[in-house]
Amino acid sequence: MKHFKTAYKKRKSHEELPVGDEQGNILNFFHKAIRLAVTILAGLMVLVIFLGVFQVVFVLFQKLTTPPYLILSVTDLLSTFSAFLLVLIAIEIYINISLYLRSDVIPVKLVVATALMAISRKVIVFDFKYLEPSYVYASAAVVLALGVTYWLLDKKETNKHD
Repeated sequence: MKHFKTAYKKRKSHEELPVGDEQGNILNFFHKAIRLAVTILAGLMVLVIFLGVFQVVFVLFQKLTTPPYLILSVTDLLSTFSAFLLVLIAIEIYINISLYLRSDVIPVKLVVATALMAISRKVIVFDFKYLEPSYVYASAAVVLALGVTYWLLDKKETNKHD
């Protein structure tokens, strides 16, 4: 029975920082405190998601009820898309937090996908009239780097299953 408990503890802890018995109690306390903080962050993220949805609904209602009625300009559409994507990014961050709480491992592929979604949101709402070319090139480099990183992580995961 002791073997099963040891095997379970090894699965539930990180191997990078082995804990001796003399350090175990304080580090377990710190671990529980961090998990509490992450749980609070998850709750706050749910609040942010609902506030974001409320803001999207409110702004959309406000835009549609002002003259000219039921007509959205291109700027209105871009700001609405930006708000939608922002809520989706908040949902992705919540998923990252909840996965971390369940497994104690940061899901790198999901973090990269969230970053890719965030930079893509930025690119979608670019107003090229007011941007320097260097900013656009730098954003393109970030998108390319994140895309390649995601592809490599996906390729590694696919090779693991084969």
